Amino acid sequence: MERRLVPGSRAARIWLGVVRFVATHQHGRSPPHSSKTFRSTALSKVAAITASFWIIKVLSTGMGETASDFLAHRLGPLPAVALTGSVFVVALALQLRARRYAAPLYWFAVIMISVFGTLAADAVHVGFGVPYWVSTLGFLLALGVIFTLWQRSEGTLSIHSVTTRRRELFYWATVLATFALGTAAGDFTARTLGLGWLTSGLLFAALMALPVLARVRFKFSPVLAFWWAYVITRPVGASFADWMAVPHSQGGLGWGTGAVTLGLCVLILVFVLTSAVHQGRSAARGEALAPTD
Repeated sequence: MERRLVPGSRAARIWLGVVRFVATHQHGRSPPHSSKTFRSTALSKVAAITASFWIIKVLSTGMGETASDFLAHRLGPLPAVALTGSVFVVALALQLRARRYAAPLYWFAVIMISVFGTLAADAVHVGFGVPYWVSTLGFLLALGVIFTLWQRSEGTLSIHSVTTRRRELFYWATVLATFALGTAAGDFTARTLGLGWLTSGLLFAALMALPVLARVRFKFSPVLAFWWAYVITRPVGASFADWMAVPHSQGGLGWGTGAVTLGLCVLILVFVLTSAVHQGRSAARGEALAPTD
């Protein structure tokens, strides 16, 4: 009787599997709770892969989409690219200068990559007339080149190994490429294929669940599964944000880019502050577990 009352239970189970998988299995097993694990995690400049990580990531992709549209219409495409590009450089510099992971700095860099990457991807289409399918393939190729260079240089694509400056640069180049690729892919399905924003969001949400099924049935690499999900979060968040922002005539809710951007910013702030508090508590517990000799 309970299953009849919850028609989306299967989808809910799939998404629960996604969250559990990407939160604890990037290396194929759950990390042991020990002081050694804490010290190795603390050295990384990247956020821990938890449920809140994916929530903030999706929110940031949506905010980047609507914020870029808002700025492009208010300031013009070129001034918007110049402004967000400058702030992005500052945000990335602050992140690179930090000695360890700090939630506000990390997510500030991610948000600015989201905004700037969206504007850059849109500029390729609007400014140069490049079709969305061409830009999608182009950014996919660029991402493949970055992954190849990263793997050959460091021997791993795991984000838990981002403990050196070179690996961090590879990581942020990958993040920028994934945002540009996701933007082009989302526009391709929504505009070129005519699926609309809501249908595109649902389509990419389903694609995001595929790594879980591949992991269970085909022993799919957990690292590749992570990056698959990471890339797909971009069109997922952007499609749903556009659906909320665009007018009814375009199949949206008509809330406007400014209102959606502000709302998503508030949600991101709440989750980032919560993550920062949790980080501080985890650090305190880790120090308590660490040996004193």
